[in-house]
Amino acid sequence: MTASPHPLVLKGRQAFQAGDFSGALSLCGMRLNEAPDDGDALELKAVIQSARKDFRAAETTMRQAIAYDPASEWALNDLTHLLHSQGRKAETETAARAALIARPEDPQAHLQLAVILGEKDDLPAAEYHNRRALELAGPHPQILVNLGLSFYNQGRIDEALLALMEAHRLQPDSAQIMAHISRAHEARRDMADAYIWLERAEALGKKTGEDFTLLRALYLRNADQPQQALELIDLSNDKPGAPALLERAVLLDKLGRHDEAMQGFVIAKARLAQDMGVRYDAAKVTAEFAALKTTFTADTMLRLPKATVRPDRPQPIFILGFPRSGTTLIEQMLSSHPDVSAGGELPFVHEWQKLVAGLLPGDQSFPQALAQTVAADFRHIPGLLRDYYLGRAETYGLLDENKRFFTDKMPLNDVHLPLIRLAFPQATVIRVIRHPLDVAISMLSHNLTHGYNSGYRLETIITHMVAMHDLNTHYDTALGQPTLDLKYEDFIADQKGHTLRVLGHIGLGFHEATLRFHANPRHAPTPSYAQVSKPLNDRSIGRWKPYARYFAPYMDRIGPVIEALGYEAPISG
Repeated sequence: MTASPHPLVLKGRQAFQAGDFSGALSLCGMRLNEAPDDGDALELKAVIQSARKDFRAAETTMRQAIAYDPASEWALNDLTHLLHSQGRKAETETAARAALIARPEDPQAHLQLAVILGEKDDLPAAEYHNRRALELAGPHPQILVNLGLSFYNQGRIDEALLALMEAHRLQPDSAQIMAHISRAHEARRDMADAYIWLERAEALGKKTGEDFTLLRALYLRNADQPQQALELIDLSNDKPGAPALLERAVLLDKLGRHDEAMQGFVIAKARLAQDMGVRYDAAKVTAEFAALKTTFTADTMLRLPKATVRPDRPQPIFILGFPRSGTTLIEQMLSSHPDVSAGGELPFVHEWQKLVAGLLPGDQSFPQALAQTVAADFRHIPGLLRDYYLGRAETYGLLDENKRFFTDKMPLNDVHLPLIRLAFPQATVIRVIRHPLDVAISMLSHNLTHGYNSGYRLETIITHMVAMHDLNTHYDTALGQPTLDLKYEDFIADQKGHTLRVLGHIGLGFHEATLRFHANPRHAPTPSYAQVSKPLNDRSIGRWKPYARYFAPYMDRIGPVIEALGYEAPISG
């Protein structure tokens, strides 16, 4: 039986509830002077410090409580929550994992780690911990919602609907759950039910103060009704947040009001970057890419060992390219083939960097440390990278024995192309290319964190494009294994011809479904989901042209890249 809190703690709680924070803190101090490990007193102290927004002190108190009691439920969970609220991602994950180790049967520990893993897009792992939280806590609406969203973001819409409907049954007065159900129906292309659930969410939202204008505007935009969507946003909110500002700019672009749209993009993306606390570190990118080019030379790639093929497993098809370059389109085409499953944006290649650092001794960091694999006792490292990747793919459910291949379309995996060639030397690598200025406008109109957070300003998008082109040019010379370069515009112009070209390069026979990829019932969980559910069209080609004058200050840098990729650069001035 748990002991009752000390009288000083009880008096402190009364003072806190009465709003006397100083008195409550003084009573906590009195108790902790005589019993510094009193968990109840430490908890109250941390609550008071948080209420006073003295988060640094609250964190110190929580860590003290954990030092005294490594299994302290409140301290472990509250520390994770505090770090998460401050955007300290790495520390949050460390705290969440420590909480789970200390309290493996605590549903809150599983739920918090599930949230963190979901934010990292490690969706199967998030799904696992949501399921464990359900097993330990029983049916709970918030856990079911989190599970449903992990399904949704994996494109498993039917399972998402089941979880969300159960959450709705348990919490029928939640407008937010109704909105999630609406999105799931939209992903199934069932707009009748999507609107029914949206209307229910809106009706309840009028009572609770929740606003679903952006969701209705999105549906109108996807139904080619941008004017109605714009009017809806303009009527709904005097002080729109960053997402509403970005959606408004997208609608202005669709309506041909390009100067207003560009102004809207600039304001919205600056606000988003500020809200999210992100920025593009050009110096860091320059240093990292210089190290990659110095390490991965033609001579080095000849010397470094390479893994063998695992014929007992489906093989990855790597689809490289900048965000918004058409990689989702190519994945949707390939996954329409009966021998290919869609992996989506898999994080495994980026995880290799940390794995390499842990496998090789010495003070050298990645990528220089890879030079040690020329020694006999480290020649197995590429095989370990291969097996790690396939092991992670298995946890994602991608090693279907009825499939020969699965896709990996993580944007900008190009950075680690040498590692791909070491771990999967015979894998198909497709590089999707699109006019850089079309890519830039599309990136500016979406909230993307890919590319070292380059997508929040036109200048940093261009800077990263130039850096990536320089790196890819180096790799094309150094690696000795050419990629299959596929231009988005060429695919649009000759869909069947380039579909046959891609399938032939992979070693797949033609299948009619690959020409009807828009009928693929799979939901592509990326910003391109609406586009790839419609027949192929060329409406996105040349989208940059009305914005040509905004690119003029950057043409001395991006112009040579445009021409090197085989496009015509706009004339300056």
